[in-house]
Amino acid sequence: MLLGISYFTSKKSSDNSTFFTANRNSKWYLVAFGMIGTALSGVTFISVPGEVGNPAGNEFKYLQFVIGNAIGFIIIATVLLPLYYRMNLTSIYTYIEERLGTYSYKTAASIFLLSRTIGSSFRLYLVVIVLQRFIFDSYGVPFWATVLISLALIWSYTFKGGLKTIIITDTLQTSFMVLSVILTIYFICDSLDINLIQAFETIKQSGYSKVFFYEDFMSSKFHVSKQLLGGIFVTIAMTGLDQDMMQKNLSCNNIKEAQKNMFTFTTVFVIINIFFLSVGALLYVFAKKNGIAIPLDSITGAPRTDFLFPEIAFNHLMLVPAIVFMLGLTAVTFATTDSALTALTTSFCVDFLGFSKREDLNSVAAIRTRHLVHIGLSLLMFTVIVLFNIVNNAAVVSAIFTVASYTYGPLLGLYGFGLFMKKRTVRDKLVPFVCLLSPAFCFFLNSNSKALMAGYVFDNELIITNGLITFIGLILISKPATGKTQF
Repeated sequence: MLLGISYFTSKKSSDNSTFFTANRNSKWYLVAFGMIGTALSGVTFISVPGEVGNPAGNEFKYLQFVIGNAIGFIIIATVLLPLYYRMNLTSIYTYIEERLGTYSYKTAASIFLLSRTIGSSFRLYLVVIVLQRFIFDSYGVPFWATVLISLALIWSYTFKGGLKTIIITDTLQTSFMVLSVILTIYFICDSLDINLIQAFETIKQSGYSKVFFYEDFMSSKFHVSKQLLGGIFVTIAMTGLDQDMMQKNLSCNNIKEAQKNMFTFTTVFVIINIFFLSVGALLYVFAKKNGIAIPLDSITGAPRTDFLFPEIAFNHLMLVPAIVFMLGLTAVTFATTDSALTALTTSFCVDFLGFSKREDLNSVAAIRTRHLVHIGLSLLMFTVIVLFNIVNNAAVVSAIFTVASYTYGPLLGLYGFGLFMKKRTVRDKLVPFVCLLSPAFCFFLNSNSKALMAGYVFDNELIITNGLITFIGLILISKPATGKTQF
């Protein structure tokens, strides 16, 4: 189906304008719905339900973070999107070039390329591990072949139409994901011999549905203030300052449609996450009733809550629920990865090869170059995923991903300086050093916060500290602007 959509969407036009911006003619409601699959990822699909019954007692704590996300999306719609549309951007990092200079611009684009390559590879890796364990190992298919086939399929339907294609394919994939979640709730309710109204009461009485946590501000990661603030600023940095998520918004006809897209997306995003949490509660009720233990990690022997959903779907429900689960997981994984691959290709072509300045943007030579970049980035993701598997150490892989997530903090600092320090500019050549030192300091701070900060434990709010350190560093290397800044 995805290949068919790719054929029809790229049949009339498959040039670079189509690939990068979908000719700025996307329907806002398709963008809004399709972004759900992109924003959630396959990791969310299996990890959020699993965390509900984590032995540490996570319940519905994640919903605090989701509410913060929703506030962040509203800020993006009302502050950042008007700026991007006013400047008519293809790559959002062009703003940094206009406001701060070339070195700052290349630094921002490099941060995105590094973070999104590692982040997307990591997310695909975790999902492939699940598919490998529960499906492909039994057929003797090696891990590298599973990864290669997945990326080859994604490349095959994105390399021509790019953004124009994935606006449609993401809508289809999100539909499969939503259908999978709803049907899973139905299948579990049927197995527990309860209806949907009784399911609501079951979740309420299960002890898994507590949302807000006010205890242990210093030592708990889940205090409501940390989760809300973390959710807001993680969303601003990793959505509003991320080419992948913003590229779809910039494909709408105008700012009004882009804002309608964001407001609609925000509403659906919150509802879908409530469904995921509900699935998690029902999974643990089902597991307790049927004596199903949390699966163990094959390497460490520790419980892996993110394996519970596939364990029940494949081994304790019937064939149809297993197929529904696999379709939902694959759909949301492809939606995340195809979007990332398209955005990475766009950013590299525009930010490093200067496509936005080329008069021959849609020439045969330019299209061929874009194809080569698309292939190269697909192979890079394949290499990163295989290396993750070779390392085969969950702690090391998680640390690499954490470091990559820290790099969004400097983007927060760069855009914050650009927007709020109108009368100052930076010494451009020093900006890369500030953006390297900030996440390194934050990593040290996070690792030693208990000793240095009287037992304080960071969670997602660390990105605020990261952005603030970058902001202060930029002020220290700043100077008065020679004239009034345009943006």
